[in-house]
Amino acid sequence: MLEKNIETFIAADAEYTDARIVLFGAPFDSTTSYRPGTRFGSRAIRSESFGLETYSPYQDKDLTDISVFDSGDIEIRMGSSKMALDAISGRTATILDDGKIPFMIGGEHLVTLGAFREVFKRYPDVHIIHFDAHTDLRQDYLGVELSHACVLRRCHDLVGDGKIHQFGIRSGEREEFYWAASGHTDLHKFNFNGLEETVRSLPRGKDGKSVPVYFTIDLDVMDPSIFPGTGTPEAGGVQFLDLLNALITVCKGCNIVGLDVNELSPALDPSGVSTAVACKVVRELLLAL
Repeated sequence: MLEKNIETFIAADAEYTDARIVLFGAPFDSTTSYRPGTRFGSRAIRSESFGLETYSPYQDKDLTDISVFDSGDIEIRMGSSKMALDAISGRTATILDDGKIPFMIGGEHLVTLGAFREVFKRYPDVHIIHFDAHTDLRQDYLGVELSHACVLRRCHDLVGDGKIHQFGIRSGEREEFYWAASGHTDLHKFNFNGLEETVRSLPRGKDGKSVPVYFTIDLDVMDPSIFPGTGTPEAGGVQFLDLLNALITVCKGCNIVGLDVNELSPALDPSGVSTAVACKVVRELLLAL
């Protein structure tokens, strides 16, 4: 059983045995290709969350009415992507084995692979819903296959065609867009058009629940005018309320078995606005779940 962290995300102080959702941080950014600093994202989100109210007027829900456990940041070996991913997989496995939903805060986007590997072991029919500015579908980046630029390609290695649904994408190599369009992933450019249809079309069991879904949000899906504190900002992103409505759509319509939020680099936005936005995204996700 995991022990309480000293400092938690606001109101995420339930007992582990009572919690349905378990937060943990993955402070890793060793494959960052442009501007580093996402290793400090999870700590900043946890600390600055106390600038928020626990109540969401968007959803008319309060964090004090749900049970969330914050298990803190895991210890990451910065010099080895493999060892970092193994540590993430270990924490995810513990949470899943105890019948809870792992909610990871990165870190660069490669951290998703460590969590998703464990989800896939338990739910081989899992689908991925991916919000991002970038395709993340390269076979390798400068010869490295374990890179933030390749993370969804590595997830595809596990799940195969037709199970990765990408939204907000507006940057990547031409070959990545062509590879996706050839049937490997369900890629939606620029915004969330088609999201409701995608959620409705997911296979469902006799109980009406969708297949298991892993939900990964790269915060650079938002426009850098709203969220400049990220390593690879891309103009032309979505607005906060668009993201809010989209994440509620996913959480309400899907059987979420794991999720992550990543790519906040707090030092790149000295105003603190990007961190505040990230905190609000985490709050709304917790409540939507």
